[in-house]
Amino acid sequence: MEYSPQFYQTILDNLYDGVYFVDKDRRITYWNKGAEKITGYSAGDVLGKSCHDRILAHVDMDGHNLCGSDDCPAVSAMRSDTTVERELFLYHKDGHRIRVFTRIIPYKDSSGRMDGSVEIFCMNVPESELNRRLQELEKLALLDPLTKVGNRQYADRAITNQLSELQRYGWSFGILFIDIDHFKEINDTYGHESGDVVLRIVAQTIQSGLRTFNIISRWGGEEFLVLAVNVTEAQLRAIGERLRLLIQNSRVMIKNAPVQVTISLGATIARKEDTAESLLQRADQLMYQSKHQGRNKLTVENPVSSS
Repeated sequence: MEYSPQFYQTILDNLYDGVYFVDKDRRITYWNKGAEKITGYSAGDVLGKSCHDRILAHVDMDGHNLCGSDDCPAVSAMRSDTTVERELFLYHKDGHRIRVFTRIIPYKDSSGRMDGSVEIFCMNVPESELNRRLQELEKLALLDPLTKVGNRQYADRAITNQLSELQRYGWSFGILFIDIDHFKEINDTYGHESGDVVLRIVAQTIQSGLRTFNIISRWGGEEFLVLAVNVTEAQLRAIGERLRLLIQNSRVMIKNAPVQVTISLGATIARKEDTAESLLQRADQLMYQSKHQGRNKLTVENPVSSS
């Protein structure tokens, strides 16, 4: 039995995964409903455009841009004539980053010449799981209503619990104290509603940049706190640098104009003798070092061994 092109399109449009095709020049020729749902871009937004025209703007796990470089997944797949699998960050139309697992499959025309590639991608955490977490936090009054991440009370509980486990079992953890650079100027220039947009984009991008077992909360104002479990100083540094680059490379549109947003971070590994207050104070001081050194920086304190 032969099936019509419409039959195959109907199947593709009913997948939960995002699927899109690009030709050999990386112009988007097909965009399914799953891709619309995950990224926020409709087919009308993207068809005929190049995938590297600031649409998806693939970023690797270290926060570096891949589009336009030799490490572009579509280019790699077509050049090597093999399937390429990567864990990446894509743009959402709203401006924040989303983490996806993606598979890029090259295809050829009837004469055997490379003709383009197909990319299939899905979110690393199912939407149902994200919604379940939000409902749980909301029920416990631990959700920040603006950014939809944990609030300060949630962070306090998490730090207290992790310090207890560090002291009892020696389970290491670190924290990142994060502040949005020049946030007052954004509010003063564009208004508080635009400031709220920036807060949401930063929170969602940080959340996408973390593993599911790490915790983000809004500490207050334009400050966020990340608690990273079972990490070394080097691993904490890598997480912080990834988040810094993801925010730097995010797209924030305010009143139809792009606005550059960056963050300053302080990072430290918890010590057995720490209290919540001493740990937070140290991280806060490190964050201010990043501010004084020009902003859009990460300052990490090496762990100190304790007897």
